[in-house]
Amino acid sequence: MKYLAIDYGSKRTGLAICDSSEIIVSPVAVIEGRHGLLEKITSLVKGENIEAIVLGLPLNMDDSQGPQAKLVQQFAQQLKKHIDIPIHFQDERLSSFAAERKMAAAELTRGKKKKRLDAVAAAEILNAFLENKPA
Repeated sequence: MKYLAIDYGSKRTGLAICDSSEIIVSPVAVIEGRHGLLEKITSLVKGENIEAIVLGLPLNMDDSQGPQAKLVQQFAQQLKKHIDIPIHFQDERLSSFAAERKMAAAELTRGKKKKRLDAVAAAEILNAFLENKPA
């Protein structure tokens, strides 16, 4: 199944996809701001034949949901109005930390790392989902 992972944020939203064999996960893009976000995601879903979405859910360390998790759930409701494919949630705690560690070795300027970080974090979210998905 071909999945699109979304690391939704107030300033930037990272996107990553996997191939239909669910082996190769690739960061795709970082979308700045929220203007046109739903349309861009809808276009990507159609263009890449995405079959399901994995949305990173930022839980607190005690498993409770804070304000950002509630915003992600509201975004999922908006997304459901635009596309008709399953939406799964994946705990995204520490995904940005893991993405930063992966990018540390890359010889990029701080600005270039920041622009790519959210897409790499989305890839981390998707990898975690695929690893924990029932067979």
